[in-house]
Amino acid sequence: MSSTANGKNGTWRNWGGNVSARPAREVTPASVDELAAAVRRAAEDGLKVKAVGAGHSFTSIAATDGVLIRPQLLTGIRHIDRENMTVTVEAGTPLKRLNVALAREGLSLTNMGDIMEQTVSGATSTGTHGTGRESGSIAAQIKGLELVTADGSVLTCSEKENPEVFAAARIGLGALGLVTAITFAVEPVFLLTAREEPMPFDRVLSDFEELWAENEHFEFYWFPHTGSTNTKRNNRSAGPEKPVPQFKSFIEDEFLSNGVFQVANWVGRAVPATIPAIARISSKALSARTYTDIPYKVFTSPRRVRFVEMEYAVPRAAVVETLRELKAMVDRSGLRVSFPVEVRTAPADDITLSTASGRDSAYIAVHMFRGTPYQRYFTSAERIFTAHEGRPHWGKIHTRDAEYFSRVYPRFGEFTALRDRLDPDRLFQNDYLRRVLGA
Repeated sequence: MSSTANGKNGTWRNWGGNVSARPAREVTPASVDELAAAVRRAAEDGLKVKAVGAGHSFTSIAATDGVLIRPQLLTGIRHIDRENMTVTVEAGTPLKRLNVALAREGLSLTNMGDIMEQTVSGATSTGTHGTGRESGSIAAQIKGLELVTADGSVLTCSEKENPEVFAAARIGLGALGLVTAITFAVEPVFLLTAREEPMPFDRVLSDFEELWAENEHFEFYWFPHTGSTNTKRNNRSAGPEKPVPQFKSFIEDEFLSNGVFQVANWVGRAVPATIPAIARISSKALSARTYTDIPYKVFTSPRRVRFVEMEYAVPRAAVVETLRELKAMVDRSGLRVSFPVEVRTAPADDITLSTASGRDSAYIAVHMFRGTPYQRYFTSAERIFTAHEGRPHWGKIHTRDAEYFSRVYPRFGEFTALRDRLDPDRLFQNDYLRRVLGA
């Protein structure tokens, strides 16, 4: 059941390549009982425990020098309840497999993020989200959770059962226990029409409220060093299905968004002075297009160009001002930014440490190509975001600590009190949790 870590001499690395760890041992449990036994054994051996999914977090939230739990054998759909329209899945199930399996059953999640490589437990524990006027993050669609707590017992929670655990554990940061199964609300599969089109930055900002109000799912990408954006509006459709033709899809999604973009980033990394010119070309490379397909084929797309990312949720009312400040900072700074800035929204939810907890939110994500220095850009951006009481994504780069979070999350103390109850000896502690939740 135990194994050594992958990579050189037992080192685990995340997808972005900016975090590594050397666990004392790795465990790949094949059942909830095996997972519970591994937790008890770790406690006896005085080792900390962390679970790791696909490694798509840019923070060290999953890093440990103790026992690393890999949930890849805990996968698949446990149960479909068509009467209550829920699906219960094992924690290690990749979102990609869940989406395909649901579609086969004529079902779908209401909303999803823009990639689907992550495991369901990793994605929800860090608050992964897409964009939506009424529909929130993946965690906001959870109806029930099963987790193994620090004493090795299995706890289930929902709105009716252990509701105080349910309020927090949907985005639990791996701090309250190891999630073993998740019950999601689902609905009959539907069609979305995506309308992608370039739009000037100033127009997107002046029309932002209308664009948000008129579309179920609105997002846009702004290309730094330009006044250009690419907007995307996804709305439900009566059909018919009109997917992007395969060759066109290859040209736009693989060749331009991944292949040419990769080469452009290599050039930009080698010769930073070329980045503004490349940005102007990139911002014009993708032309307008409209297509209609089932949700996961519209919401998600492949991301093969590796990067590091910081993302903050600001109050939705503050997004336009925040973006103006971000653009002014980039224009003034002499920075060379080759990756677009992504802007999305989410409605307020009732999850204790959700970035949208208790407030309608807008997300602003800044990226840098993997291997290029990102600190100056991210530090300057973070200064702007925090001035608007921004809340950083739990799985993306930030420098905030428990003292800051206690100010921007009104229910922060509720979460830490629950953690004291469920994990008094800090079995699930690591450096990241010590920083963001306090000792």
